[in-house]
Amino acid sequence: MLKSVEILERLVAFPTISRSPNIELMRYIQGLLADVGIHSDLMLSDTGQNANLYATVGPSDRLGIMLSGHTDVVPVEGQCWTVNPFKLCESGGRLFGRGTTDMKGFVACAIRAAILASERDLQAPLHLALSYDEEVGCVGVHTMIDVLKTAPLKPGLCIVGEPTSLKIANGHKGKIAARATCRGLAVHSALAPNGINAIHLAGEFVALLRKIQSDLAYADTSDPAYNIPYTTIHVGTISGGTALNIVPEHCIMDFEVRNIYQDDPNEILELIEDNAAAIAENYGDGAAIDIETVYSYPGLETPLGASVIEFMKSLTGLNSTTKVAFGTEGGLFNERLGIPTVIFGPGSMVQGHKPDEYIDRKQLDMCDEFLESLLNRMSVGSKFEL
Repeated sequence: MLKSVEILERLVAFPTISRSPNIELMRYIQGLLADVGIHSDLMLSDTGQNANLYATVGPSDRLGIMLSGHTDVVPVEGQCWTVNPFKLCESGGRLFGRGTTDMKGFVACAIRAAILASERDLQAPLHLALSYDEEVGCVGVHTMIDVLKTAPLKPGLCIVGEPTSLKIANGHKGKIAARATCRGLAVHSALAPNGINAIHLAGEFVALLRKIQSDLAYADTSDPAYNIPYTTIHVGTISGGTALNIVPEHCIMDFEVRNIYQDDPNEILELIEDNAAAIAENYGDGAAIDIETVYSYPGLETPLGASVIEFMKSLTGLNSTTKVAFGTEGGLFNERLGIPTVIFGPGSMVQGHKPDEYIDRKQLDMCDEFLESLLNRMSVGSKFEL
């Protein structure tokens, strides 16, 4: 039987950067499962070049556990790698390659677990749910959720295998990704006061976002379970202007709101929109700041007293939980399907999204051990209760 590291080696070799095809990778996974008699369904995108994969091992007439992960990875362009990012390389107990931590390491372990499950007499089903383009707004998982909505039974627990260093995370922040288009009036720069400078508009808009961010940082609402315990606002890109001697007519920026559970992101966005309109009004006719939501996903807040938290603690021997600032599909599974969800996976996000990304091999081995313990609990003869 293939080891997780061998599966990971194959997964890393597929350059499944977000918005690029992942169908060949999914066909590979589908083949691995078929070799041991596991049927899996592919849910194709409109182009047919991307797919989700969903498979069930064991009885389908009762509550089970879903292992969820994404198959896309972030780009490598502009990063200074010292190794080939799409060829797994081991050195000093570390496995290097794009996606090793985020999150093909867990995907490899989950595939191995499904194959092992096919050899067990399970009293509850194990579901494998793999999606595409999670890194750019949880794109693929929406189709999977629509399909699961029609299922007579939903999974009783979802484990999203994003990197948590194998700590139990019961929550993550929500996110709104938005674009602000600042519109002005172009004139010759020698007549600059007669125009409306869109970059100046953008500057005031950025100052507005920083002011709201500061207010949020000192607001009564906070969650100490996060390393940054408040809602954050961040400007990621900005572009505008065509030449120095032209007053710029347009300036576009992308920004985001990452909210803790206690803050309503839509209220924050409405506050931003109202203040942006006031800024534009001060510039007179022809000025505008138009804001559109590019994508969003809800946060996750699984209660500490939930039975699934106790279940995870009993499996891992851990007594505490944490929360992660980054987003996952877990919030969507919980909000739209009502599936109790935790985040638990090998590796640390500190190593993700950067050159020479790696995962400690020990983390991969420990994840395998956890999933084997999970299968033991799910097998006939063991006490299994969610």
